Order: sequence, then C-alpha cells, then structure tokens
Amino acid sequence: MKPILIHGGRLLDPAAGVDAAKDLLLKDGRVAEIASPGKLKAPADAEVFDASGLVVAPGLVDIHVHLREPGQAHKETIASGTAAAAAGGFTSLAAMANTSPVNDSPEITRWMQAPERGAQVRVFPIVAATRGFKGEVINDYAALKAAGAVAVSDDGLPILKDGVMREALAAAARVGLAVIQHAEDTRMTEGCSMNAGPVAFKLGLRGMPSEAESQIVERDIRLVAELNELRPHYHVAHISTAAAMAAVRQARRNGLRVSCEVAPHHFLLTDEHVAEYNTHAKMCPPLRSAKDRDAMIEAILDGVVDCIATDHAPHAAHEKEVEFERAPNGITGLETSLGLCLEWLHHQWKMPLGRVIGLMSAQPAALLNLKGRGTLAVGSFADCVIFDPNAEWVFKAAESKSKSRNTPFDGWTMRGKVRWTISEGRVAYKN
Repeated sequence: MKPILIHGGRLLDPAAGVDAAKDLLLKDGRVAEIASPGKLKAPADAEVFDASGLVVAPGLVDIHVHLREPGQAHKETIASGTAAAAAGGFTSLAAMANTSPVNDSPEITRWMQAPERGAQVRVFPIVAATRGFKGEVINDYAALKAAGAVAVSDDGLPILKDGVMREALAAAARVGLAVIQHAEDTRMTEGCSMNAGPVAFKLGLRGMPSEAESQIVERDIRLVAELNELRPHYHVAHISTAAAMAAVRQARRNGLRVSCEVAPHHFLLTDEHVAEYNTHAKMCPPLRSAKDRDAMIEAILDGVVDCIATDHAPHAAHEKEVEFERAPNGITGLETSLGLCLEWLHHQWKMPLGRVIGLMSAQPAALLNLKGRGTLAVGSFADCVIFDPNAEWVFKAAESKSKSRNTPFDGWTMRGKVRWTISEGRVAYKN
C-alpha cells in the first residue's frame, strides 16, 4: 500500500470542526499528517492526488444497506454492493441481516467480513435481533458483538411483541449495541403494497396507514422510557411519517436515547411517483404523502434527523418486472445518495455543506460507535471521498456498479461528482 498525498483541496471534516484548505498524507491505512497547503512533502513512493477545486471529506458511512449475501447473489454480492458504495463515496457500510440464511450467528457475521467476500470498502454486519427473524427469542448479543456486530435489527420485519422488544432493548443496552427497529405494525399492513391515500384509491391498491409506523414508534419509545436507567439506544430505521417523526422529536426533548434516519427517497418522492404502477417506486415503508415528505425535510433541516441512510435494497430485473402487488419492496441507493443530498439539501434548500457531509459521515459513524470512521483527524482510518461539489451529472442506472437497476432516480440530474474514494488508504474508486 503506497502512501497517498492529497494536495490543493478543501478539507471538510465536520467531526473535527475543520473547513479549510489543507493537504493530507495517508500512510499505512491511517491519516498520518494534515498541514497547510504546500507544507507536506510526499514520500518518494507516494501517489499524489491534485484535489484543486475539490472537497476532501471523510468517507461516507451508510448504516442501512442490504448486500444480499449470503444466499441471494443474483440480486447483489458483497463485492458488487461495495463497488457501488465506493462509486457513491461510501467507505463504511452496515449490512442488514435479512440474508438467506438470516444472519443470527457469529459464524455468518464473521463470514460476511472475510477477505474472500471481495469487499471494496469496510462492511459492518448488523445482526438479527431475534432468532431467525421470528420475533420470539432474542439472540446472544454479546457473542454476536464479539464476532463484529455493530447493532441488532430484524429489519424487513418489526419486533411486535412488547415483551420481546423490552428484552431486546435491555439486553442490547447491557452490551452497548443499538436496537434498530423496522417500525411497521404488520397486523395493519397485510396485503398492502403502497401508502394509504387518494393515489392508492385511484390505482385500486390496498394502502398502508401511517399509523402502522407511528404506533410502533410510540410503543417503543414508551419502553425506552421505562428502561431509561439502562440508557438503551433505540434507532428508527427509514422513518417516513410525520407522526412518527413527532414522537422521535418529543422523545429527544425528554432526554431519551432515541435516534432516526431518513432515506433520500422519503424526502424527495411521494406516493404520486407510483404513477402507473411503477415497481421502482415500491418500497417499505412506502412513499408517503406530500405532508409526510415535507415533515422529513423539516426534521432534516432542523436537526432532529441523525443521519441519511440509503436502505440500498437491490432486486433482479425479473423480480421487479411483475404486477405491482407481487413485486418485492426496495430500491438501490448507494450511487445516488450523495448526488441527491448535495443537489437538494445543499444547493436547493441551502443546508450548509458541512452539515450535509456530517449527516452522511460523522453522525452515522457515531450512532454505531464506529471508532476512527467518519473523520479525517490524524490517526483515524484513511477513509475519504474527494468530490466536485458543483459538478452536475446524470445518473444512468444501466452504468451502475450494482448488480441490480431498481431505482426511481434513473435519468435524474444530480450535483457533486465523486472523483476518488479511498478506503483505509487504498483507492477503491476513481473517476
């Protein structure tokens, strides 16, 4: 691994409070030195990157992705998913456990991290909260953490039983892991394929009521309050409704350790995008009303939302090219997240660039306690993304590095072109 000298760029590191012209030296997989422009000497064997006019930021961190391995390699592999991540500026991915078999064991957790998987960036497994995703018996969180797990979640399914959720929150708190909840009362959504409302009525589809999300979040927050002596960390995955966001907002005011993430599709799209039964606009939670979408935007801008996460969920073409109700839920998102966030959060809605990058690096890293990630402070991992914040580009799904093309953002114009992604001192992507 050669040293890398990055010079001429704007170093933007929200975790370290740095936004200035700086040069960086990366060596042995770590950030070795940071200095004013022109002050660093490149080692004789170093690669030298000219970042003039570009932003040098911590590698992005996505705490909600589906890499599909083991068991569903026709949709995605760890190698292809992490290649897509590198193209999008991500250097750390937290992978959900709804694989086949379900990742509920130390053996699968270690398998996902093995060098033989060919990961281009670092993968951090999130393990099943309950055995086999059945929502009945919690797993051995201590053993799973020792194998490399960074959180527990039955994502794709909720933990419905009060007693099981209480036990999961308590057990996870004792070993220092977050419980990530897929907030959906499936007793209210059976047979439903999109958001309940006028669009579903027009299309003749059964709709998921927003209460199916908010009531689970409200229930969980009550349990967190009852267990507050243990300080459990409860995180709401892909939050999508105004009522659920209001519950999170109030929980934070009450001093509870409650966090949440929003996906780009939930702050940019509404159920109107289902249009003529577009299966690339089918996901769970579904695209919601304009009122819910606007509540997500407001919560991001005023700081209630802790991070942006993609919920990258690849599916093969033949799986999506069926009747809307039969199509699986989910879209890809790793290659579009930065471009969408820069175009809309920064350029359109004027969120400072440092705050946008913080939502995609330092803050998600902190949520899962990924030490040395999400920052470019000296001694941290040499994870960085170098991008042109003003470059306009068009996303073409056919050119994606993912094995799947199920995205509603094909043909969208975005802002912020990734030039290099460096993972632990190794160039994982260059353009």
